[in-house]
This record gives sequence, structure tokens and C-alpha cells, in this order.
Amino acid sequence: MARHPQPRRITLAGREAVALTVEEYEQLIASRRQIGGQSARVRVLAHQAKRNEKLLQELETLVHAPTDRQQQDGTASSQCPTSCATQSTAERSGDPQCLRCSIAALLRRHRDMAS
Repeated sequence: MARHPQPRRITLAGREAVALTVEEYEQLIASRRQIGGQSARVRVLAHQAKRNEKLLQELETLVHAPTDRQQQDGTASSQCPTSCATQSTAERSGDPQCLRCSIAALLRRHRDMAS
């Protein structure tokens, strides 16, 4: 591991300062620019992640599967109204209720993996 050179400390008008060579100063400025650029990219990525999370929440609300809904008496329903659990994959492929169940299951898996 390379040892970083320590800057030379000097005193100017009674205040401690650091003396850098021109090359060291230019490296310092270049590093600050790089960090500024990376910081901006991180902010953009954080904003995109928040937007995507909001989109997932809205999508989850939109396609909230019947298996996730509460029954009238407050107990969780485990049966899809279209009985998709008993249908074959070919029968489910054109059924919009089952598509909703599939999307809701995908969202649940995504949430479980993210936790």
C-alpha cells in the first residue's frame, strides 16, 4: 500500500497553513472535481430509486391481488375469486384476474428480497 505524502506545514502571519507543490494542488483540484461529479451521479441515482419505489408502490396498489385483500369479516382471503390456483397455466394466460395475481406475487417477492 503506497504511503501518502504528508503536506508540509508552515506558519504564515501567525496562522498554521499547508504548503503544496503546484502538482499536488492540481491533483487536489482534480480530485475535488471527480468527487463532485460522483456526488451528482449518486444524487441522480437516489432520486431514480425513490421514483422507482413510488412506481412499485402505485403498481402494487393498482393490481392489489384478491389474495391480499381482506374479507368482509376481516380475515385474509386465501382464494382468488377466479380460482386461478386450480387452473392450468394455459387457462390462466388469458385471465386478467390471474395476471393481477401474478403481478401481485411478483411484487411480494420483490418486497421480500428487498427486506
